[in-house]
Amino acid sequence: MAEKFDHLEEHLEKFVENIRQLGIIVSDFQPSSQAGLNQKLNFIVTGLQDIDKCRQQLHDITVPLEVFEYIDQGRNPQLYTKECLERALAKNEQVKGKIDTMKYFQKTWLSTEASEGRTTLPPNRTRPLSEDPPRPAELSWPSGCCD
Repeated sequence: MAEKFDHLEEHLEKFVENIRQLGIIVSDFQPSSQAGLNQKLNFIVTGLQDIDKCRQQLHDITVPLEVFEYIDQGRNPQLYTKECLERALAKNEQVKGKIDTMKYFQKTWLSTEASEGRTTLPPNRTRPLSEDPPRPAELSWPSGCCD
């Protein structure tokens, strides 16, 4: 997979260099430099064709639109990855905190129930936290609420 990107990168670097050289030729254009200008234009057309061939090899790669927004803002696109990882880590810590809190609450509640002499829990209190709570059969939404 990496060689596909290396191949594309090589073609892009050549293309950018040809564009730079074309800019130099155009800025100092003399009628005698017409042959050099035509040659650079042909190199640019060939470079675009090579890049298009690389595109066909990389058709299954998707890039999040936020990466392009970072580039448009003049920011390093690698910061996108870093910030995504930081957000995921923060969310992971938040969820872990909630799980730890629920486990502590469950342990405390069970010990309180045991100290009061209750040895069994009501049936709907023994389900694991991962299950959805039971819904009453008679639950209905007000008319017009969810139509």
